[in-house]
Amino acid sequence: MTCAVSAKFAVLLFGAASGAFIEVPVLAQAYPQRPVRVVVPLSPGGGVDILARIVGEQLGAAWGQRFVVDNRTGAGGSIGIEIVAKAPPDGYTLLVSSSSLVTNAAIQNVRYDPIGDFQPVTKFTTNPYFLLTNPSLSVASVQDLVALAKSRPDRLTYGSAGTGGILHLAAELLCGMTGTRMTHVPFKGVSEAYPAVVSGQVNWVLGSPLSALPLVRAGRLKAIAVTAVARTKVAPEVPTVAESGVPGYEASVWFGLLAPARVPAEIITKLHGAASGVVRAPDLVRRMEAEGTAVVGNTPREFSVELKAELEKWRSLVQKAALKI
Repeated sequence: MTCAVSAKFAVLLFGAASGAFIEVPVLAQAYPQRPVRVVVPLSPGGGVDILARIVGEQLGAAWGQRFVVDNRTGAGGSIGIEIVAKAPPDGYTLLVSSSSLVTNAAIQNVRYDPIGDFQPVTKFTTNPYFLLTNPSLSVASVQDLVALAKSRPDRLTYGSAGTGGILHLAAELLCGMTGTRMTHVPFKGVSEAYPAVVSGQVNWVLGSPLSALPLVRAGRLKAIAVTAVARTKVAPEVPTVAESGVPGYEASVWFGLLAPARVPAEIITKLHGAASGVVRAPDLVRRMEAEGTAVVGNTPREFSVELKAELEKWRSLVQKAALKI
């Protein structure tokens, strides 16, 4: 990050995402002056936690202050999210969350507003899912699955990592867009859902490339589609759901950085420039892509627009499908 002194007690900060110099007032120059708390609303060791620690370590090294990851789990992530929503808007309490920030609010009453209570900083990554079936199930494509489901209403089953999560909603989105009725079988986690599909107790499930590919390559699961807009680099032979007869379908999980609402814009700008630069580092990009994850590093405004659209998308689905916890 390159800085040059300018008039009016500001600096010119080179933004990694924009490729241009941005004028940042003195307040941002002084930030941070003490350790920064980074709340992760999920357990240690998962993807959100790992990425939060990578970014926090890099920011701490660059700015000479610790970025301390604080895992606050419970209520599907809502407890940790609420802590940040109620934190002082000074930039010293941040949130690294997944799509659960939005999906939780779409399907149940939560004590935070995913739009009004937060200032998006940048979306780190986005991760699609594979639509996975038991190899013995007589389907080779999404079109086959839809045709089978229509011939057997409510009899085909799909697993998820729990009611109201992104895997549940993404599966229901497929049902809604194809006019099919399939039965939801929730598990405590996707790692418990996989064996049920492998054994044939459940017909299909959505799973991340990282966890699913070993089972696919071993012939224990069959990937018939990917939920992203485009095919993944890790399995380019697997078509998207959209190109498999469901145009407009897309579902993915994202990890991103947010601050409480009303944090000064200059601090948001400084956080965005540094954090997006970290996730766009070539070594990390290669590591993420090898796991089927796309690095984003978008602007606060872009992230904000996407959050609003995603909340509307899932709320509309929940209302139409009459989903509830």
